[in-house]
Amino acid sequence: MYLATLGSHRVSGDQALIKKDAPVGIVRARVRFEEREFLVEVQLNRGSPNRAQVNKSSVKPRELPRYVSAVLFAPEDLALVKGDPAGRRRFLDDLLVQRAPRLASVFADYDRVLKQRNTLLKSARGTRVRDEGLATLDLWNDKLVALGSEIIEERARLVAQLGGPVREAYQAVAGEDHHPVLAPLLTIDGGIEDDDRAGSDRFDARETSPVQAGDGASDRRDARGPADGAAGSESGRDDVPTRFRAALERVARSERDRGLTLVGPHRDDVLFELNGLPAKGYASHGESWSFALALRLASGELLRRDSPAGDPILVLDDVFAELDQARRSRLAHAVGDYEQVLITSAVLDDVPGELVAHTVHISAGAIVDA
Repeated sequence: MYLATLGSHRVSGDQALIKKDAPVGIVRARVRFEEREFLVEVQLNRGSPNRAQVNKSSVKPRELPRYVSAVLFAPEDLALVKGDPAGRRRFLDDLLVQRAPRLASVFADYDRVLKQRNTLLKSARGTRVRDEGLATLDLWNDKLVALGSEIIEERARLVAQLGGPVREAYQAVAGEDHHPVLAPLLTIDGGIEDDDRAGSDRFDARETSPVQAGDGASDRRDARGPADGAAGSESGRDDVPTRFRAALERVARSERDRGLTLVGPHRDDVLFELNGLPAKGYASHGESWSFALALRLASGELLRRDSPAGDPILVLDDVFAELDQARRSRLAHAVGDYEQVLITSAVLDDVPGELVAHTVHISAGAIVDA
């Protein structure tokens, strides 16, 4: 999965992926589609930038998702529905990078600008004359709005594109139609409360940064972006950069008091609804699992549509142990036509028989039977 998303689904940074006392870690895969074959590698370094190669030729690490496409199902996916907004932002951003690898640099640039702007706000907070300390704020505002607006618009388009596939996948997994809906919650539109619960001052979606939206379902709906998920003037509203600048003006005093950027994609969320109610807090355990699985299946469907290199690799990481028998069977049927499905399980009997093909037994990190 690292080669497809440039990150681990279990930890926020790369350092935990490097063996203890080792200076580097290597992730390597041979990828084949029809007559084309690539050896894709990345070297994870402790004290320097990571390095990547494709067929022994150096490339930038952010280019690796061009060669590897994958979708992961894991027990942690339940947090997409029940957990903090950071996980939902990361879900969207990982999928965006897989579909358009150039966006990795947009996210990195936004994170850099956000850090610089926060540093400026914090330093000005301790000065006598704040205006002197904020002399360059307009410059950082321009950069924040330009990069942040692109991220907001790309996420909104993705949310809109996921709508149909999520509905189909949810019904396939749950066996019922509970009318799943996805809708953006944007801080630039006041969709999330501007308080200290609103998250980290870092953009990196792999960092835990809780965000709390309004409590009522009606409040959440009112705070959405355009109903079709598309950002822009076609909805009858001002464009995203204009709304972003207006939001910065609205929270300017609070930002100066706190030394923190309070609006932007680093604090946004996406609302998941079932039967007109927020899935978080209202959905049952089974419904939450069905929604999480539907999000992953929908991701796979979008990647299938995009990719000239065939289906994404599906990785089912010990997910069947979390599902009842009916959902196991439905999930097996839903993924049965993918070209390659990799499954891990502590108990082989948890895996539906139709998905059991080549089996590898591993003990203490070593292959004992293949």
